[in-house]
Amino acid sequence: MSVHVVLIDALNLIRRIYAVQERPFLLNNELSENTKQQVLFNTQKACNSALTKILDLQQPSHALAVFDSIKPCWRYAIYPDYKKGRKKMPQHLADKLINIQDTFMEQQVDSLISDEDEADDLIATLAIKVALRGQKVTIISTDKCFLSLLNQNIEVYDYFNRRYLDNTYVKEKFDVKPEQLLDLWTLTGDSTNKIPGVTGIGQITAANLLNQYGSLNSILVASDLKSSISDKLSQHTEQIELSKKLLQLKQDIPLGFNLKDIRLFATS
Repeated sequence: MSVHVVLIDALNLIRRIYAVQERPFLLNNELSENTKQQVLFNTQKACNSALTKILDLQQPSHALAVFDSIKPCWRYAIYPDYKKGRKKMPQHLADKLINIQDTFMEQQVDSLISDEDEADDLIATLAIKVALRGQKVTIISTDKCFLSLLNQNIEVYDYFNRRYLDNTYVKEKFDVKPEQLLDLWTLTGDSTNKIPGVTGIGQITAANLLNQYGSLNSILVASDLKSSISDKLSQHTEQIELSKKLLQLKQDIPLGFNLKDIRLFATS
């Protein structure tokens, strides 16, 4: 049997579905309890439908829904402003996650929740482990961080726009190769997660530098940089080191399970 592992960025999926279900009721500043329950019911139903569509489309041999840890992840310890200002998940939705996980399990899709790691790191770790064995992985997410993992065995699928975020997409959107994205975001920063970059270097400049020199390391040791660029880089040495560490997805988390544990029985 050929292996095809589908890894679902669960909160990316659930929170976006919830937002769609909640939107018609947002004319009021606060949802009533009855409305909250209706929105949660609709969300759970839509999440179950989304999972069915994902499985029907992807036809995986293995699947897993990966959730963020409840506790703040390691990134907050080294950078307290990580994701500062991002809207928190509504508590009534957080309380409903266990029900959604049970619904997923009815379709044989188990959930993975770490004590201290983000879903991004868990997904990256598992994706790399599977890909190194020459087996196929599809990550279901709209999170751009996974684009840096793209290779012949790892693909990213945007469920909401029904498209694969492939090398062509990366080139059109960022003008670099997937393996250069980490360096690009280290230079430009990542506003979504409130990770700062090098002040004065935007995406176009960063992409041009990477296309010319190949990598951030090569840029940093280049002797023919414009003085304006060189000065900016030298003034942000510590920031560059911190940002790259924050942006780098962990790929060595002990997972504690085997592929057979997430195999879909219907495809065995």
